[in-house]
Amino acid sequence: MNAADHDAAPAQEHATGRTVALSARGLSKDFRGFRAVRNVDLDVVEGEVHALVGPNGAGKTTLFNLLTGYLKPTEGTITVHGKDITGREPEQIAHEGVARSFQITSLFDNLTPREHVELGLQGMAGGGLRFWRSDKRLLQYRERADELIAEVGLSALADRPAGELAYGQKRALEMALVISLDPKVLLLDEPTAGMGREDVNRTIELVRQIAVGRTVVFVDHNMHVVGSLAHHVTVLMAGEVLAQGTYDTVRTDSRVISAYLGEESRA
Repeated sequence: MNAADHDAAPAQEHATGRTVALSARGLSKDFRGFRAVRNVDLDVVEGEVHALVGPNGAGKTTLFNLLTGYLKPTEGTITVHGKDITGREPEQIAHEGVARSFQITSLFDNLTPREHVELGLQGMAGGGLRFWRSDKRLLQYRERADELIAEVGLSALADRPAGELAYGQKRALEMALVISLDPKVLLLDEPTAGMGREDVNRTIELVRQIAVGRTVVFVDHNMHVVGSLAHHVTVLMAGEVLAQGTYDTVRTDSRVISAYLGEESRA
C-alpha cells in the first residue's frame, strides 16, 4: 500500500446523510502559549455554502489558515473528502481540490484580466507563471479564460489593465483566478471587505453563482452577506465553537447575540 492509499479514506457522512467535503476534529493552534483555536470540530457539507463568523479575535482567520495549510495545527486533524491533509503545505492541499482567496487583493496592475487568468490557467497546466512565454503559447488558454471572465462579470473589461479596475472588480478578478484552479472546495477570506453596498450586493450574487456545483467556506463580518449566502454558520468566540446551525438558528441564539450580533439583531 502506497502513501496515497494509506491517506485515502471513504468520504464522511454528515448527520443529514450528505457527504462531508471538509472536516476538522479537535483542531487547536497555539502561539507561544496562547491558544488561538481550541478543540474545533467542523463539518462542511458538500455543495453547501458555510460561513465562519465571530467578533474580532475569535480565531476565524487562524482557523481559515489552518484549513488551507498556511498554519500547521498544534493538535487535531483536517480531512478533505475523507483524505487526511493535516500539516500539508498549501500547494499540496490545492492539489486535493482546495483553493482560497485572500482578504488583500494581489494583482499585477499592468496585466489585463484576460492575461491574469491565462497565466493562472498556464500555471495549473504545469507551465508556471512564465511571463516570457509568447502570446501564441497563451492563446491555447484564451477560450477558457474568457469563460471565467464572463462568469465573474468582467467580459467588458477583459482588456483593461487591472490597475484601472474598481475595487469590487478587482475582487471579482481574484475570484476568477481562484475558480480557474477548478476547486472542489473554495475558501473565501472576507470577500466583501472594504466594499460599498452596491459592490456587496454584486459580490453576493457572484458568490451565489460560482457556488453552484462547488463547496464554499467563507469568512465575513457582514451579517447581510452571511444571511444571504450561508446554508450553515459556525460562530467562533475566543477560539472555540460557540454555536452552529442555520443563519436563523444562530442569529436568535442568546449567546451569539451577546457575543457578536448585538442588540440590533433582535429587531
